[in-house]
Formats: sequence, structure tokens, C-alpha cells
Amino acid sequence: MAITVGTSGWSYDHWHPALYPDGLPASHRLGWYADRFATAELNASFYHWPRDASFARWRERLPEGFRLSVKAPRGLTHAKRLYAPEVWIDRIAAGWHELGDRRAVLLVQLAPQHARDDARLDYFLGRLPAWIRVAVELRHPSWAAEEVYALLGRHGAAYCVMSGAGLPCVLRATSDVVYVRLHGPDTDHLYGGSYSDAHLAWWAERMREWDRAGHDVLAYFNNDGGANAVRNAQTLRWMLGA
Repeated sequence: MAITVGTSGWSYDHWHPALYPDGLPASHRLGWYADRFATAELNASFYHWPRDASFARWRERLPEGFRLSVKAPRGLTHAKRLYAPEVWIDRIAAGWHELGDRRAVLLVQLAPQHARDDARLDYFLGRLPAWIRVAVELRHPSWAAEEVYALLGRHGAAYCVMSGAGLPCVLRATSDVVYVRLHGPDTDHLYGGSYSDAHLAWWAERMREWDRAGHDVLAYFNNDGGANAVRNAQTLRWMLGA
């Protein structure tokens, strides 16, 4: 099994010079990032789903062994709230196919106001092609139920473990992969703050436990302000011996 750590997104101007040297063109950021990390989470896809050709270019540009997770479009998760998902699933599957062996996990983040609806989640997961690995981020507290975890497990879907202000932090593994999103340690503002070494050491031990239990672990830092995500990801990788 493996523990792989990266960040949510990679193209941020304020990551100069913490990650990117001054003067590096924006078009070169992904290559620079991929030389230093083995995974990333694409967040821009939430706002605008990329063309199939874009996924094909990422497959060509990313080095062997790199894995890209991709956030599902808000048209599916927030506008339609997973209702009648077939058209979106077809679009997602076409892009996912083009990404080939560079693909990691499709992240399906439900809206914070999207309360528990087992039937709708069950229907959606049942329509996804089996070859698409999926993680579901359930932000509304009503989803924290054993029946929901069992539902995810039946479909081989990962429960997204979350850390962040106002989010339920439930340490559950429902598939062969554990998907972790670290939105920042600030207790009042989501995506704020930098994790202390003590925080990171605690998360490192949790990830080792999942690894020993036979799960792959993917962890992404989403506290990008001040390049905190980069620094925290680098420190966590060092703690894990990467």
C-alpha cells in the first residue's frame, strides 16, 4: 500500500517563491510541481469541467507514477445535487478515460446544505462506471451514520475524511483507498491557518494506521493561503519518510 501527499490545486501566484521560483511562467507550474509531488487534486474542474483533450494533455505531460485526482463539477453536485446524473456521468467518464493511467480518484463534494439522502447517493454511485475510483465528501452532519458508511462500502466508494472549521472529522475507511482533505486548522475560518508539527504528526500516525490496514492513502492540503498547503505537505511527507 502507499501514502501519497499533495495539494488541492497547484497554480497559485502566491506560491512564489515558496514552491515556484520568481519568473517561472504559469504554464510551467504543473511540471515544476510534478517534479516535487506525486499527486495533486484538480479543483478548477469544479467550476468548469475540462475538455477531453485537456485530460489527454495531462496524461502526456505528467510523469510516470504521478496520479491526478479530479473534483466533480458543481453542475452535478451543487446545482442538480446528484439528481438525474447520467449526462454528467457520461462527460466525466469520457475525460477520465483520456486521463488513462494518470488518474487517481474522482472527488464528489456535496454542498454543505445537502442533507442526507441515501436513495439519491445510492442511485448516483450505482450509475458510475466501476472503473472510476470515487470519494464522496459529505459536509452536512446528517450524513454521519453507519448506514451511510455501509452504503459507500457496498459501492466501493471512499468516505472523504475532512479536517477544517465546522466540518465533521470522521476517521472512516469504506474502500481500498482513504481520501483525506486537510482544509486548515483554523477553527473559525475554512481553508485558514497552517498545521503545527504536532497536528501533522497526529495525521501521519493515522495515515500509517490506514496503510498498515491495507489501504492506499491520498491526502491533499487545501489551506493554500500563504503557501501553507505546500509547506504542510512537504512537512508531512518528511514525517512519513517520503
